[in-house]
Amino acid sequence: MKFVKKLFKILLTVVTVLFVVYFWNLDQKVLGWAYKQVNLMFDQKKVDQVF
Repeated sequence: MKFVKKLFKILLTVVTVLFVVYFWNLDQKVLGWAYKQVNLMFDQKKVDQVF
């Protein structure tokens, strides 16, 4: 019986975390922040393209 309670608690925790991430759209916010940081790093280089 302890195993079932532990399994239920773990599943409930996972579902709760996934719901919060989905509801607050946290995945898109984190990716948007990371995208901006990457662009700040790589857009600072001056590029001189000659054809």
